[in-house]
Amino acid sequence: MNELKQFDIGYGYTADKGITFPFRGKGTGLMPSLDEVMKYFPEGKFLIHIKSNDPNEGRQLAEYFSNFPESRLQEITVYGGDEPIAALQEKMPGMRVMSKATLKSCLLPYLAAGWTGYIPNSCKDTQLHIPEAYSKWMWGWPNKFLNRMDQAGTNVIVVAGDGGWSEGFDKPADLERLPADYSGGIWTNRIDLIGPLYKGN
Repeated sequence: MNELKQFDIGYGYTADKGITFPFRGKGTGLMPSLDEVMKYFPEGKFLIHIKSNDPNEGRQLAEYFSNFPESRLQEITVYGGDEPIAALQEKMPGMRVMSKATLKSCLLPYLAAGWTGYIPNSCKDTQLHIPEAYSKWMWGWPNKFLNRMDQAGTNVIVVAGDGGWSEGFDKPADLERLPADYSGGIWTNRIDLIGPLYKGN
């Protein structure tokens, strides 16, 4: 961590495809550890991304979170590769997690039988990232589906397009593609533009 803190975390940021780098030279020493972030923000929801597919990272995260009260853990979701998420879930089965494997285990049986109102156990107390292009295949989309998942303790986030890497609702015009009464979460890479306009969760 001491080595990482020597880097300038603002060095590569650009909002205009490399014409300017407004934070270059201003971010040295500012990379926080997870512990620093959690202490600075003792409340509020967090979505933590495990960047590797190393199961040891899931185990380490489980060990770290084992000291947190249940009330705090209820506000934290972790997503990432199948292996670290499975390792985390093994150590902390009540933790809200998401990976490709957890998505499939929920959505495939739901697609097969959701028309009956059936909600698979694998859809309970988890998080779903639904690609916009596939949302229409979710039985009861949007309101009935969202209500069912809410009753199951599950967060629903819609990802723009066909679910490509970090594809978000990043322009105000993108929000027009959502159902008029959509009340779930959305993925965005431009919270500065979308946050003031979006009235969902």
